Amino acid sequence: MTSGPLAGVVVIDLSRALAGPHAAMMLGDMGARVIKVENPDGGDDTRGWGPPFVGQAQAIESTYFLSCNRNKESITLDLKAENGKTILERLIKQADVLVENFRPGVMDRLGFDNEHLHELNPRLVILSISGFGHDGPEGGRAGYDQIAQGEAGLMSLTGSSPDEPTRVGVPIGDLLAGMYGAYGAVAALHERNSTGIGRVVRTSLLASIVGVHAFQGTRYTVAGEIPKASGNHHPSIVPYGLFHCSDGFLQIAIGSENLWRLFAPAFGVDKPVYATNALRVGARIELVGEIEAAFATWSVVNLLERLTNLGIPSGEVRSLDRVYEWDQTKSQGLLMDVEHSSLGLITIPGPPLRIEGVGSIGHRPDPLAPPRLGEHTDSILSWLDSLDA
Repeated sequence: MTSGPLAGVVVIDLSRALAGPHAAMMLGDMGARVIKVENPDGGDDTRGWGPPFVGQAQAIESTYFLSCNRNKESITLDLKAENGKTILERLIKQADVLVENFRPGVMDRLGFDNEHLHELNPRLVILSISGFGHDGPEGGRAGYDQIAQGEAGLMSLTGSSPDEPTRVGVPIGDLLAGMYGAYGAVAALHERNSTGIGRVVRTSLLASIVGVHAFQGTRYTVAGEIPKASGNHHPSIVPYGLFHCSDGFLQIAIGSENLWRLFAPAFGVDKPVYATNALRVGARIELVGEIEAAFATWSVVNLLERLTNLGIPSGEVRSLDRVYEWDQTKSQGLLMDVEHSSLGLITIPGPPLRIEGVGSIGHRPDPLAPPRLGEHTDSILSWLDSLDA
């Protein structure tokens, strides 16, 4: 048994790649027992995604797989074989949540449509994640993150200019779909407490990206403006973005008129033409140029100190090595050490949530390293046998 808000919840993770595995990992972080069902022939696709790979000989692991499968156990089942299907049915009968991100129709062809799943276990919450939705004129399309970033408009908002659409540096559509999916699954579990019936929860890469359009979405739906990429400067707040210093880059966020009144006289840009945010947005190019000129003689360290003393939100641009070596990152429990069965003690990114009275490292005293393929097959089958005895 684990501890945490979801202790006692059993999750069957049939998903692969990133969106589904990320959702299941979030549930595992909260204390759920997550059983990852993998194909015996290679397992999750991400086990082969690299380099980088780590380990030696027959114990090589993909760092991509390690990123999204902590706090899980792995069992290998051939779901096209009767024995594999029988074992999966036994698992489903004991489960609270099932996570899958196959293309629409695949679960049906495997013999595990939603009706059958609920015949096996009426209390089962089914989380189903697709690329572009489970219905509609393009519901059957395969979903890959970068394709979805483009189709859902995110790339048109990202990059140095409208002529250079750019993907986000992580698979953000997959990650968001996982987060929305986990959120929906927990809501369905809560509802089940009163109804006794498990729901089908659906989301998609398309839905997750559209769901975070935020102010860019209402710029179009309400104001009729089509947002375009504006590089490293905010389209509606000025100055808010990245600026050059003598030895690097620095970012500022002048998010209110009070902050502007502190900032402007200190750097010689206190002019009537920049008196309001609306005026500053209209004169963005000129103002950014003046600020760049004012910052040109400052080092990053000295300018950060000056801005901090003024009370101006600011920060540098860190590479990932500096992020993970930063004391503030460590203080928030964002790194965790786990004992991997073949790699030994490894450090991986940890859960981003902290719940008072529970802790911040995995929300469980026994965080699990990402599993090797089929590592827990025997112990999971023994557990099922004990329940049948």
